[in-house]
Amino acid sequence: MNTPRSFRRLVPAGDTHEREVCATCGFVDYQNPRIVVGSVVRHKGKVLLCRRAIEPRRGFWTVPAGYLELNETPENGARREAREEALAQLKLGELLAIYSVPHLSQVQLIYRAELIDPGAGAALFGVGEESLEVELFNWDALPTDEIAFPTVHWMLGHEREVMERGYAGPFGNPA
Repeated sequence: MNTPRSFRRLVPAGDTHEREVCATCGFVDYQNPRIVVGSVVRHKGKVLLCRRAIEPRRGFWTVPAGYLELNETPENGARREAREEALAQLKLGELLAIYSVPHLSQVQLIYRAELIDPGAGAALFGVGEESLEVELFNWDALPTDEIAFPTVHWMLGHEREVMERGYAGPFGNPA
């Protein structure tokens, strides 16, 4: 028979922060930041963006990205997100940026990537379940007024900087 747990907020012995602690067994339920993984995907001088089919910011454009799953590497998570959102296969490159979003308790790991041609006449990308549409944009025609999140602006700017000056990353939050 399992003993029911009764959690209380307190500072455990040897700790410095309030935590949820079980009054029955002393188990500490640590709440940690969520890790987001994604990629700025390029193909023949263009960048791949997905129009979000889910909240928050439904209908706005983003890069393929989402939460890292348990027991998944960041690289595999970035590849999975591209498959789920854009039906795309990626060749991952360097880690472009590590962004901190403390008000959401997020850490974002964003890679540089290129589309892999699946061959045999198959499409390079398509519309996944979490997207309304997926499109390759010229860099001078990005839908800048319809970008979903500030970090997407940052990563597109950092990718553009890499293209113009060479890789000097990973980048972080702008000052």
